Amino acid sequence: MVILDEVKHRLSELAPEVADLHDALAIERGKLRLEELEQKSASPEFYDDAAASGAVFAEMGELKDRLEQYRALQSMLEDAETLLEMCAEEDDPALAEEAEQAVNALSAKVEELRLVTLLNGEYDANNAILTFHAGAGGTEAQDWVEMLYRMYTRFAMRHNWTVKVLDYLEGDEAGIKSASILIEGHNAYGFLRSENGVHRLVRVSPFDASGRRHTSFASLEVMPELDDAITVEIRPEDIKMEVFRSSGAGGQHINKTSSAVRLIHIPTGIVVSCQNERSQFQNRDMCMKMLAAKLYQIKEREHLDKISDIKGVQNAIAWGSQIRSYVFMPYTLVKDHRTSYENGNVNGVMDGDLDGFVNAYLKMSSKGEL
Repeated sequence: MVILDEVKHRLSELAPEVADLHDALAIERGKLRLEELEQKSASPEFYDDAAASGAVFAEMGELKDRLEQYRALQSMLEDAETLLEMCAEEDDPALAEEAEQAVNALSAKVEELRLVTLLNGEYDANNAILTFHAGAGGTEAQDWVEMLYRMYTRFAMRHNWTVKVLDYLEGDEAGIKSASILIEGHNAYGFLRSENGVHRLVRVSPFDASGRRHTSFASLEVMPELDDAITVEIRPEDIKMEVFRSSGAGGQHINKTSSAVRLIHIPTGIVVSCQNERSQFQNRDMCMKMLAAKLYQIKEREHLDKISDIKGVQNAIAWGSQIRSYVFMPYTLVKDHRTSYENGNVNGVMDGDLDGFVNAYLKMSSKGEL
């Protein structure tokens, strides 16, 4: 039975939060900025610079999405208020249940937009480059990488982001040895940066005829895709380039020529590769973007003055303590060791239900509790 007084109390608490989000999301400033960009895009010379016009359209899309989301939030608040007013006039259990559902939906939307306000890092709005590596353990670890690869692809789909495969190296018997993907979408890096680290799997291995329990590890590197405005100086003599024939997913074209590219940054030992573009030149360009993103990220994290100050990447890529454990038996539980957030629905998590983990990380990070 729905207790209307409780529902009314919850709504009374949510109303001022909706008002606060108006300022936190900079709605008025966003409207003015959108008008400014629309006027700019109407000028005859706007399309003369393709890169600049593309950046303007990207910003306009982000602003429109933010304004529309806040309009939707206001509409949800008004609908919930109307339903509660109707409940006060009519003794209808079905209407009361509908009002409770409306308040629940409003609460979830408030929480979603509140998290967006926490994405205020320099690169949080950027696309994200994810690189997966199998740990020790052969086929078992490679199968774990494939499970993680699928999980993050599903997570991207839930957020209406697009996934582009950059590199894909299949396992010897099953799974994936390593892979890189580009996830394109507003705030992709902001949400996914919390996933950087070592992920641990505990389960009865399907590859062990004795049915023993195995523990496997895989690492995930998450980097922002840097735009052209950010320049990273990489000396040509510091790069060793290798070409090879592409393999794995990607269609017939990639298997016909040695178009895949691997770049090795000699001073640090960083290795990046790309095989799914249509030409060797395109693959090299993407490798350079990946290398620049990785070097820039290390430089910023280690507070270095310039790229040449990076003496090696042992600390950046070394296997460390796992950030999260995924237990399939003797019980089912996924637990984040940084935030202590956990979810017993391991199948749901593997299908991309990661929002709870991401949200817990963003909240603690914003409070300086990590």
